[in-house]
Amino acid sequence: MPERFTETMRAASEAGWFRARSQLLFYHSMFRPDYTAGCPSCSAIADGFNGVAVHLANHDVMLWAVSRAPLSKLQAYKQRMGWSFPWASSFGSDFNADFNVWFTEEQQRQGGIEYNYRHSAWQLPDGDNPVARVAAMCGTDAATFTRERPGMSAFVLEGGVVYHTYSTYARGLDGLWGMYQWLDRAPKGRNETGVWWRRHDEYDKC
Repeated sequence: MPERFTETMRAASEAGWFRARSQLLFYHSMFRPDYTAGCPSCSAIADGFNGVAVHLANHDVMLWAVSRAPLSKLQAYKQRMGWSFPWASSFGSDFNADFNVWFTEEQQRQGGIEYNYRHSAWQLPDGDNPVARVAAMCGTDAATFTRERPGMSAFVLEGGVVYHTYSTYARGLDGLWGMYQWLDRAPKGRNETGVWWRRHDEYDKC
């Protein structure tokens, strides 16, 4: 195991993220230090965390979100969204890079990354497209936006040692996106064209 990765996992234990539980789940939420707001897709997923986190905590599992933005920025956004689940900042650390959910501008220029357990080319569509529109919702451009990626990682604490047991990315996160589980059971299914969702406080009042 790389030394840096070992240090990251040791830090998870020392930071008290387990909170007397033996299991820890992290949702890697896309929120760069320079974003004006959290990724709307990650925010839609996180909308389901409040109700779930208390059940997990009472079954030996701590659920956290983690993002690269400074803690003060995360706390302000958390208050805006009305969330109560714990959210950690990895600002200034290699945590997100360790789990392949953050990439450098140099990696982007080289044209390839290791994400979702495979090497893939870095391709950005030209002009107006869903990626560019979501990036604009975060106050940035598509190139900068795509240097962040979503993911989920699981850990267990045994005998004072933290073990990384699982990570998933991309469509592996689909089951965590609560609204889609309901839409999949609605008469018209997902029935979508492009990016239709917003942060929950940005919809027109019903």
